[in-house]
Amino acid sequence: MMNNSTAECNPRADFQIYLFPAVYSLVFVLGLLGNVGALYVFIFKITPRSSSNVYVINLALADTIFLCTLPFRIHYHLKGNDWVFGSQACLVIGTLFFTNIYISIAFLTCICIDRYIATVHPHTYLRLRATRCTLWVSLAVWMVTGAAMLAFVVDGPLDSMTPEAGGSRSSCYENFSQREWAKRMTAYNVCGLVFGSIVPLVVIMICYPLVARRLARIRTSTSRRALRIIYAILAITAVCFLPYAVVHLLHLLMRHQIIQSCVYANAIYKARRLTMALVSLNSCLDPVLYYFTTSHCKWSFFKRLRLRRTRDVYTITKGN
Repeated sequence: MMNNSTAECNPRADFQIYLFPAVYSLVFVLGLLGNVGALYVFIFKITPRSSSNVYVINLALADTIFLCTLPFRIHYHLKGNDWVFGSQACLVIGTLFFTNIYISIAFLTCICIDRYIATVHPHTYLRLRATRCTLWVSLAVWMVTGAAMLAFVVDGPLDSMTPEAGGSRSSCYENFSQREWAKRMTAYNVCGLVFGSIVPLVVIMICYPLVARRLARIRTSTSRRALRIIYAILAITAVCFLPYAVVHLLHLLMRHQIIQSCVYANAIYKARRLTMALVSLNSCLDPVLYYFTTSHCKWSFFKRLRLRRTRDVYTITKGN
């Protein structure tokens, strides 16, 4: 809930009408190619599968679901933030959009922990793999997030205010009324921030630089691969998830009158739009992580395909 002075600020971010369609379109094309390609490689080309490969498959699946929501978001922003698909579609698409952000960071954290145990505690890792612990952890991630999403959807359509006084536009998953914040938005946002962002970020951003230092002393191919994976996860976290979590916290403080300055409210509103664009980039950066997770030769199919296309273009050009 915001006080009257903050509510009267009427923060605007006109650049979002151009920013979101451009970023989401790029993420959709590159992310879909990378994640569908990763699903093909890890499901059909890699046997037997390691525990980290199971997490990668789940991460690629989560990214693919997230990417399927982007065409609706692109249309929404191209129409000047006017949602035309109905309240139920807004509820489902919006919930999938934000839920998969937390699923992605959960599986990134699982990959980090898995690589640490495999390298530093190999005997423990073998025992855990024998108990199919990876499958149970993956199932738990999907069940917890799925249950939260289902509870949110079953609670009914969102009472979202229209951005214009005349009501000519219908917003989706933004401009929530005070009633919605009092009813359910606060509880879900706090839980998402704490368990979906802060806890995984603490594990990744604080624990794993220390782990990387220890792995650097182990001069084996396994430790070098684990280091590449950890550095890739740290980079994705720092670029995509950390700014989103910080601004999300500030947004909550603003909604609950802890931050009341109109200047800060405008800055937070604009920053939230920028970080939403940044967090979507993880879906097209994750394929870099997939490449480090497995042997590079597994991707030879795509290399041969690229070389074949290059030769075909050269032949056509030479023939002309």
